[in-house]
Amino acid sequence: MMKLANAGTEFGPAGKPADLSAALLAQPHVHRGVPVSTDRITVLLADDHTLFRAGLRMLLRAAPEIEVVGEAENGDHAVAAAARLAPDVVVLDLDMPGSDGATAIRGLRTNAPSARVLVLTVYPEHASLLPVLELGACGYLTKDAAVRELVDAIRVVAAGEVYVRPSAARALATAVASPVLKPVHRTRFDLLSDREQITLRRIASGYSGAEIARELGVSSKTVDAYKRRIRDKLGLVHRSDFVRFAVEAGLLGAGASQLEGER
Repeated sequence: MMKLANAGTEFGPAGKPADLSAALLAQPHVHRGVPVSTDRITVLLADDHTLFRAGLRMLLRAAPEIEVVGEAENGDHAVAAAARLAPDVVVLDLDMPGSDGATAIRGLRTNAPSARVLVLTVYPEHASLLPVLELGACGYLTKDAAVRELVDAIRVVAAGEVYVRPSAARALATAVASPVLKPVHRTRFDLLSDREQITLRRIASGYSGAEIARELGVSSKTVDAYKRRIRDKLGLVHRSDFVRFAVEAGLLGAGASQLEGER
């Protein structure tokens, strides 16, 4: 479970995203700056681009209390390194070869539970923010952020709070505020079979193909077939497409419960 400091709200897979958004907007760092500590903060950098990691390491030297203790080039390596090094914060890219960021977040929660995950990605907040917070990430920042914002985000996450930009919290609240599906989204969603609908929801929530296969009791090849059918019927290709469709259709918020009740 994720607890938002000073907000009195816990959020987990069964939580309410709209409540999360309100709690995020109430956070002190969202409006008035961030907590600054002189305590040492250890950081693990996980990104598949060597030069990008080297640049981050160099830039973070500007914050004397932040120490980069390790690097990882994919999700599997990030989980293994975090279990070995026990960093305070893992700065994690979502799009890496092998295990993707979503799978890595779940692995970190299991194998390095004390490490707090700050997602640093090219994907805009509206595409992936909600799923990664549901998975247990503690912050979300895009790669166009200024160095100062990254340092602030690391400090916030290390202090036990959740970091998102104010605009992202407002966008999240707007995206999931209404549990009523728009007719066009409902019509398109109804084009899918029951198994395809489950697959769409799980992909949008960050599940891997193997995890979906285990839940449905089918092979990974069968899940790949479901994904191809979803692509053909709805035009969804990348995970961000799945997330955007699911959020706009209400499949990840209160509308998900309504839809499940009608099936």
